[in-house]
Amino acid sequence: MIGTDVSVAASLLKEGEVVAIPTETVYGLAANALDTKAVSKIYAAKKRPSFNPLIVHVSDLASAQRYVKNFPPIALKLAEAFWPGPLSILLSKHSSIPDLVTAGLPNVVVRVPKHPITLELLKKIDFPLAAPSANISNTVSPTSAQRVNQNLGERIKYVLDGGASEVGVESTIISAQNNKIVLLREGGISQEQIESILGSKITLNTNAKISSPGQLKKHYATNKKLIVTDNLQKTLSNYNDKRCSALLYETKEVPESVTSYHLSKTYNLPEIANNLFECMHLADEDKSEIIVVEKCKEEGIGRAINDRLRRASW
Repeated sequence: MIGTDVSVAASLLKEGEVVAIPTETVYGLAANALDTKAVSKIYAAKKRPSFNPLIVHVSDLASAQRYVKNFPPIALKLAEAFWPGPLSILLSKHSSIPDLVTAGLPNVVVRVPKHPITLELLKKIDFPLAAPSANISNTVSPTSAQRVNQNLGERIKYVLDGGASEVGVESTIISAQNNKIVLLREGGISQEQIESILGSKITLNTNAKISSPGQLKKHYATNKKLIVTDNLQKTLSNYNDKRCSALLYETKEVPESVTSYHLSKTYNLPEIANNLFECMHLADEDKSEIIVVEKCKEEGIGRAINDRLRRASW
């Protein structure tokens, strides 16, 4: 059921149920992060592998500090700059956070979402929320309540409708340990924004082991084949015997037989990010056989867009 009643969502969460919630990034599938039984319902509803950890959402910085062993100055500086907002920080977990939330790892990822309805919800409950994206694992993330209901409506009791997500891709995840920042996942806050606050370069993750959400090689995937290319026109011509859809970043001519979806008409990167998942959904639902999209500019949130496309591609 889709609704806008925060009290209904709060009551269900207090009863140990899972509820879909809006955030500025994408919709999340939330449960009491301190209740192992409730968290297990997230994994079951999403068909999510248990080795893939979850992000813990809290209402403010003070709440976040309760669920980690320490909050180093370098992490505090970034939290003060970007919270509420699409930055998630990996820190050593407090013993109150169940191992199921962190997939048995000693660290937990925390963030303060920037959505008024979810912040209101967090203030109505006395526990943090574990909340990955509200979709079946490895499928395209939802940026509206309607997409959540389409994907998970029969598996959960309530979808809290907060309108369309403003950012459109998941949060950036960083590790903030040993006085060092490591970028674990590109997202709604760019590498450049983080480096601007710190006044120095950050380290890019090179460890193949999963240490945080969003690191699976196959993720955000459409049902039909999605091809990421350096040359849209050439790739479309190579598949002229197939029905194709094209995701476009700007106004561009494509063959009449191709179904086009404009993520932007002016190559506006935040606009492209905001429209990415919904246009992937639309292309996945049309009559085409293949979805084709060019690599995005490797700058700002463009890197997060490319990350999602690379993980979704066949």
